[in-house]
Amino acid sequence: MAPNFEYPKKPQNTVKRYNSRATYDLGAVHSVINTTSVLHVSFAPSPDEPFPAILPMIGVMGSFEYPSSGIDEPLDCYLHGYVSSRLMRLAREAPNGLPVCIAATKVDGFVLSLTPNSHSYNYRSAVLQGYARPVETDEEKVYAMQLITDKVVAGRWENTRVPPDNVEMTSTTILRVKIETGSGKVRQGGPHDEPKDENRAEITDKVWTGVVPVYETLHAPIPSATNKVKQIPAYLDQYVSEVNKSNRETALNAVNEP
Repeated sequence: MAPNFEYPKKPQNTVKRYNSRATYDLGAVHSVINTTSVLHVSFAPSPDEPFPAILPMIGVMGSFEYPSSGIDEPLDCYLHGYVSSRLMRLAREAPNGLPVCIAATKVDGFVLSLTPNSHSYNYRSAVLQGYARPVETDEEKVYAMQLITDKVVAGRWENTRVPPDNVEMTSTTILRVKIETGSGKVRQGGPHDEPKDENRAEITDKVWTGVVPVYETLHAPIPSATNKVKQIPAYLDQYVSEVNKSNRETALNAVNEP
């Protein structure tokens, strides 16, 4: 039986509120990161600035050193950005790597209860903390660029003009985040109302309760004005179909109590 890898619990990643919903399982945490289109990356811009900075970015989990590693094994997080951005500059200047926090959330449903106070979401969330450094070699940069491109649409990399040319390689910086800690939090199920409200017929007879499932749906691909390929490629059509099916099933399954 394969080992079940988990992030070690430390003060900065231990979930305290509703800790029964917490997960430290690498597979669960990494899956949220890899299925969330936009990650939010926060960092301290400088001692002179009072506010932390947070950026929406594209990122994906992977291991250049061990490329066959599964989603449930120790992985780095690769982030894509422009070479002259502030985040990239700070990461280059940090001798031990720039401390960053990466957050991702998927909403699976709106949970409607008897009282406003008990309303909630069904969700899957993940938070990673680690040190970001620029990728130095072209080999690792291309590896990460392929991972990131295929996160946008699976199989897209090999169906484009590759490899990137010198201008594209020079203008792009990839950050590798070595993960120090991580955790996830998952809520699924229906409303959890108080007995004081559930036992009052004047409330239960007029207030609808339940879950509105929520999931992302991909529309059929629309060709660009300059597109010359008449048929939608099979890999793209398959990707849209599989993602829509998976997202719908996940949201509907989240209605059930764990």
